[in-house]
This record gives sequence, structure tokens and C-alpha cells, in this order.
Amino acid sequence: MKCSSLLLLALVLTTPALAHAQAADWKLAKDEDGVRVYLSEVPGSRYKSFRGVTLVKADVATLGHLQENLRVSCAWLYACAQMRLLKYSDEAIWVYLDTKLPWPAAPRDLVLKVSTEETPDGGMIRHLQAAPDYVPPVKDRIRVPSVSGTWQMVPKGPRLTEVTYEMRGEPGGSVPSWLANQFVVDAPFESLRMLKVVAEHQGVRDGGY
Repeated sequence: MKCSSLLLLALVLTTPALAHAQAADWKLAKDEDGVRVYLSEVPGSRYKSFRGVTLVKADVATLGHLQENLRVSCAWLYACAQMRLLKYSDEAIWVYLDTKLPWPAAPRDLVLKVSTEETPDGGMIRHLQAAPDYVPPVKDRIRVPSVSGTWQMVPKGPRLTEVTYEMRGEPGGSVPSWLANQFVVDAPFESLRMLKVVAEHQGVRDGGY
């Protein structure tokens, strides 16, 4: 069963708004621990979009599994409190995500439709799209109304994969500007950093390195 849940989590929190910006529009915001985070202004939105890029010493299959296991993916996805599968089909999966955001942001939840595309080079792209009306509103939660993004995994050698995580969205309600600016950097950075740790530990445990 393909449950690419982890991706959803990250976007869920991402108060950012990632536009289909050209490469020239991305500005480097953080470069640390092998993870680079870029931000881009989104016309008509108060929130920036983000792009996170890193190299992981693991193959695409390992990374895909870590995304499809909802319990594991919630553990490494930034600000994920809970994820559960709502529906699975050959076309896509629908996942409910509950977030834990830093104070003073109000708790938010998100329903995501996640579809998977396999690329000719042996890579994978996860397409994420909010489906806010898929389930009724939840008490004491602000439903994220709009979010879209991708996780892209490109093989770069034996057990080496370039992972790119891009997101754009509107968080709903109000979010302090300082928190929004912090989140668009922390969400991709921490998600990719922790994914590297988990994936590379998995490789060592399996005797791959």
C-alpha cells in the first residue's frame, strides 16, 4: 500500500506559499548540515513558498517506504502531531494530518490528496494537494484551506538520492509574521534533516553502508 503520508505533513504546517517560481526567484535562506533552504515571494500572498534540497545516502525505495509508513513519517515530519489514512486507491491516497505548531499559532489540520509519479530515471515525485472539504471540520482546529507541493527524489548514484521538497499554501486564520517567516525555513530544514538521519540509520542497520 502506497501511503505517501510524510509529505503531507510537512506541507500541512507550511504556512508558506510556494508559487511556480522560476529558479531565479529562489533566494537561499539557510545552508546547514547538508540541507539548503530557498524561499520565494508569492504574488498575492502574505506567505512565502519554500524549496528544501539535500542529498541522502539511501535509495529511492527506502525513502519511499519512510514516506508511506504514516507513523514513521509523522515522527520525522516537522510539526506533525498525528496522521491517519482516510482512503487508498490506485490513483492516490487521502490523508488527515493534525499539526502541532509553536505558540501562539492555533492548532491546524489538513486533508491531503497525495499521488505518486515514477520517473524514467528510477526516481519518484509525490504530488500534494489540499482537499479541505473531504471530511467535516474538526472542533478546535483551523482547517488549512489551500496547499500544494511536491517531494521529488532523483537517484544520484548507488544508495544516493537527491531529495527536493517544495511547498506553497495558505494556512487559514491568522499567523504572526515572525512565526510565518520562521516556519517556512524550519519546516523544510527540519523535515529534510530528520529524513536524512532516519534513512541513513536505516541503511546502516540493513548493512548497506
